[in-house]
This record gives sequence, structure tokens and C-alpha cells, in this order.
Amino acid sequence: MAACQFNVHVILLGRMIYPSYLELYDRGVLQERSRLALDQLRECRLCPRQCGSDRNSDRSSICGTGRYARVSSYGPHHGEEDCLSGRRGSGTVFFSGCSLRCVFCQNSSISQGGEGEEVGPDSLAGMMLELQERGCHNINLVTPSHVVPQILEALLTAAGQGLRLPLVYNSGGYDSDFELRLLDGVIDIYMPDLKFMESQAARRYLKAADYPDVAKSALKEMHRQVGALEFDADGLARRGVLVRHLVMPGRLADAQAAMTFLAKEVSPDTYVNLLAQYRPSWKSGDYREIDRPIRANEFDQALQAARKTGLHRFVSR
Repeated sequence: MAACQFNVHVILLGRMIYPSYLELYDRGVLQERSRLALDQLRECRLCPRQCGSDRNSDRSSICGTGRYARVSSYGPHHGEEDCLSGRRGSGTVFFSGCSLRCVFCQNSSISQGGEGEEVGPDSLAGMMLELQERGCHNINLVTPSHVVPQILEALLTAAGQGLRLPLVYNSGGYDSDFELRLLDGVIDIYMPDLKFMESQAARRYLKAADYPDVAKSALKEMHRQVGALEFDADGLARRGVLVRHLVMPGRLADAQAAMTFLAKEVSPDTYVNLLAQYRPSWKSGDYREIDRPIRANEFDQALQAARKTGLHRFVSR
């Protein structure tokens, strides 16, 4: 895997073929990326779990997904950040399965229960094209980290049939450098979570002790590819990184550490959405310290901590 070569394509807004994947498609690079990604399914090491499952044979994998992606739902979504939803909605595709095991997941029936329908590349491409026809501002790929090969395969068809919307990569932040390099020049907008910054907490609540190191590396790579968030004349996001951080009960130190990392090691111009909607879900009842909603003062403290780091660009839903 280390010997694989990637064609790195840096595009500047204002003099780019837009969205960015169209140039890779025209040059034949997207086809090669798709082939390379699909090859990995035979002994899958795409995500940081490195499970080695033969997903081509639909053998059990940590993410719960075999050769084809599973989709729980898709459609225009008006509950995303304003710069994504606009007036006509963000064209969300919600993928089933996940490489994380967040004990507080609000969508556990999808992420852990496998709720959804298996779709081939033509069907997935058709969803993207339908969302474009319905007037959505972008294609918003939700929980995509474990289905990067399937997304690239479908994108080949969709781009060939006229897809022209920017792609949003809406992930939990648990993304390997390998799969992110497969997406270099493909994704226009990265929207990762930045959850826990301490390995003990990540082990306890995400069942992934390596999450902090993986997420920090991923955020740096995402920013290298697309930079800080940029907007068009209508205020819609067109390219860049937007980071979400869910404020957790009693976890102010995570917010402080996450915001310090963004300000000091990524960019003080990073756009951040601090989320206040935590509520106990799924297995939260087994973890007494997080089995409650956050308090108003906890969110205020997290916001103050973020501003003290030098971050100055905040967005809301």
C-alpha cells in the first residue's frame, strides 16, 4: 500500500474546473482512483481499523458493510449548516454502518443496526443525479469513511451522466490518510467531527483509542487538500474544511484541546460549529457521567474556550 502513487491535484477557487472531481474524471484519474480503492476490498485496510476482511465476498467487517454500500435514506436536508442547506437543501445520502462505536450515537439503528438497503454503483449514482435534479446545492455524503470505494465507483457513472454538484464529505473524523489521498481532488468540502482528544476517553466512548491521533492527522490532510472554507456570492460553501465538535457533559477539556489543536496546528481561520444538541442515546445509560444533556453554562464555556485559542470563524445550523 505504501508504494501506491497518487496524482495530487491542487485547485484554486476562481480558476478551477468546478466541482473539482470533473477534471480528474476528464483526465482519467478518477477511474484509476476507483480501481485502486476497489482493489482494497479484497483485504480491507481502508479505515484505521485495518480489519483485513474480504469485503468482496461480503465477509463480516467492523463497519458491517461488504462489497456494496447500504443507504438508509437520501433527500434534500434543511437541517445542516446554513452554508450547506441554503434555500433548496443539502442533498444528503445517509450510509449505513460505521467504523466507530460511539456509545452515545443518535443514529445507532443505522450506524450499528445496519438499517438500510444495499445499493450498487448505478443506484447510488442515480441518487446523486436525482438530488441534483431536485435542486440541492451539493451532494452530502454522511458517514462515508467505510464506503470510499463504492462512492468513487458511483461517482464515475454520475459524473459521466452530468453530475455537477460539489461533494461534501461528512465524516466522524476517523479517516485514514490512505483513503483521504484517494479523495484528493475529488472532495470539495470536508465536514469532519472532532470528538475526543484523549485516548482513554476515545477508548471508553468510541471504542477506538487511536481516535485522537487519527483525527488530528485527518484534519491536517483535509486542510492541506482544500484549505479554509470559501463561499460563493450567495453565501454557500464551495470549498474547504468545516469542523464540528459536539459539546459533551463534563468534557470541557476535550473542547479546549480540540479548539487549541485547530487554532495552532491546522489554521486559526478554520470554520467551526460547536454543537449543543447532545442528548443521551443508545448506550449512554451505561455511562453515568454522560447520561444527561449538557447544561447551558457548559456550552458557553466551550465557546469561550474556543475563542480564547484564536479561532474566530463560527457557523451554526
